[in-house]
Amino acid sequence: MLELIINRLQGAGYEYIGMDHFALPTEDLVMARNNGTLQRNFQGYSTHANADMIGMGLTSIGNIADSYSQNQRFEHSYFEAIDAGRLTIMKGYTLNDDDRLRREVIQQLMCQGIINLPQIEKRFDVAFSDYFAPELQALTEMADDGLVSVDRESITVQPLGRLLMRNIAMVFDAYMKQAARQQFSRAI
Repeated sequence: MLELIINRLQGAGYEYIGMDHFALPTEDLVMARNNGTLQRNFQGYSTHANADMIGMGLTSIGNIADSYSQNQRFEHSYFEAIDAGRLTIMKGYTLNDDDRLRREVIQQLMCQGIINLPQIEKRFDVAFSDYFAPELQALTEMADDGLVSVDRESITVQPLGRLLMRNIAMVFDAYMKQAARQQFSRAI
């Protein structure tokens, strides 16, 4: 069914951006993908790179520089903080070096469909194949299934893999690995 919907959208001139996003070739998202400036954040795809976002409202998420914050989830706590003149933030997190590296890898994968390994190695001063050895091993089954191709220069999402981009990216998500240890079923 999903394949039928995708084929109809593409037949109508829409391009598949990634995951559940389609756009016409003249729209900003397609142009950003094509020129390498497409970004992804917790709200979806965006043409605005590195923009600080301040969460407004219950459970909203903010992102400023290398930190994330989430507002109170219960109305009482949220308004109590406002009435007391305090921030409504319930929890926050500052990215460490590993988080920044993984964020860039996932960003390249999900927005461009390709990870430029020499670029990552130079920017973060790592040997990609050593740093991500378990992840590269995890990608072998996906490569065997034709979802990705892996070589010394890049990891590239293949057309079939575009529909499973989230699953491919999850290989590099350290926090998803922790959560997966606590789950009993796979995404597919």
